[in-house]
Amino acid sequence: GATVKASRNFNATDDAEILYKAMKGIGTDEEAILQLLVARSNAQRQQIKVAFKTLFGKDLVDRLKGELGGKFETLVVGLMTPPLAYDVSLLRNAIKGAGTDEKVLVEILASRTPEQVKDIVAAYRKEYDNDLEEDVSGDTSGHFKRLLVILLQANRPTGIQQATIQADAEVLFKAGEQKFGTDEQTFVTILGNRSAEHLRKVFDAYMKLAGYEMEESIKRETSGGLEDLLLAVVKCARSVPTYFAETLYYAMKGAGTDDNTLIRVMVTRSEVDLLEIRTEFRKLFACSLFSMIKGDTGGDYRKALLLLCGGDDE
Repeated sequence: GATVKASRNFNATDDAEILYKAMKGIGTDEEAILQLLVARSNAQRQQIKVAFKTLFGKDLVDRLKGELGGKFETLVVGLMTPPLAYDVSLLRNAIKGAGTDEKVLVEILASRTPEQVKDIVAAYRKEYDNDLEEDVSGDTSGHFKRLLVILLQANRPTGIQQATIQADAEVLFKAGEQKFGTDEQTFVTILGNRSAEHLRKVFDAYMKLAGYEMEESIKRETSGGLEDLLLAVVKCARSVPTYFAETLYYAMKGAGTDDNTLIRVMVTRSEVDLLEIRTEFRKLFACSLFSMIKGDTGGDYRKALLLLCGGDDE
């Protein structure tokens, strides 16, 4: 479920005026900005943008960028971006930045549905007049690249192919465990071309066959970007909220915070499954998502993230 929902008594013009006042004159009322934006759905924020330009002849996002700074600005700009456009810009920056941000490629392509991936590919072409598959291929290599390309095809069948569950498990087992050296292509082809429901059955069969989980085998047999991507695909097939709960935890655990990941996940999941992510987080780790964010961040950035998070599950 969503932690951010559409506001019932919504008036885009009123909201635009509140935001204008919050940024007018000397100093900015960050509190007013974050309280308002987190209490609106993304679709409503798009209407506020239109109303703002209509009333004041200025671009709301440009104004926000001019008034805010740092991580708080990054978070607010993310909240103001339509979900599809946000995914597209994240991928573009991951590819076009200095070095490839493999983490972003892995997270988006492993966790989005085939329909979403198809939309992303089309929107990317429209926005940049480039082919996402070509851009990804030009920036990656080996079996990591091959699995990304398979995921970009978004051709996973739906449902469970009862007849092939056992065969899939056996082929994966042979590819990893019984050969000298790993047959990565087998992992890539099977894990990239089966539905989540089907893969869950395959993982059960694999466990019976091998005596340990699929993830164990991947960790032992592969490394680098390919390992990260295979693990993400397996985890998302098991449970997308669990995958994101782990992603959030490791973004904050230990010294330093991976703020880009924290922002990306909180923005993209706030209207999708952040409630389930919170529940899984509490089950997996000895604290709530709320308390970990609270201990790991500060200022308006922290206030906004905690509002996005919703409740504390301690």
